[in-house]
Amino acid sequence: MIRAARPGDERHIARFIRDLARYERLEHQLDLDEERLAQHLFGPSAVCGALVAEQDGLPVGFALFFTSYSTFRCRPCLFLEDLYVDPEQRGHGHGLALLRALAQEALDRGCPRLDWHVLDWNQLAIEFYERQGAEVMPDWRTCRLEGKALERLAGGG
Repeated sequence: MIRAARPGDERHIARFIRDLARYERLEHQLDLDEERLAQHLFGPSAVCGALVAEQDGLPVGFALFFTSYSTFRCRPCLFLEDLYVDPEQRGHGHGLALLRALAQEALDRGCPRLDWHVLDWNQLAIEFYERQGAEVMPDWRTCRLEGKALERLAGGG
């Protein structure tokens, strides 16, 4: 079963995020705070949303998303930040159900597309996404400014 995340789910989502960071070998980048996550998901100025996959009433996966914007389409879009299913629950359709529910969310909001990133070494995920009809765009690379580089650019130095 897929449902919208609700207050109290932040502890489950935080666990999924930690597990995902471990899987992606990015634990060193975590600055995870459940209270801040709850504000971002459920607060008066929520900046993201999440779907939760459940099996027998227990959360087994999630998809976290936010609104992006396409200047070429001149319309809002959805961006899937993270999709994760507990390893022991993989192969039971939860990932596909989350992706389908998020595609429906995009359509319900009038979004012309759903975007996300996938690590180039994660061949299982790439193949899963391609089976769903996704185009892995080889010509695009993610650029990121953070920390000192972000501060330096903002300060003009």
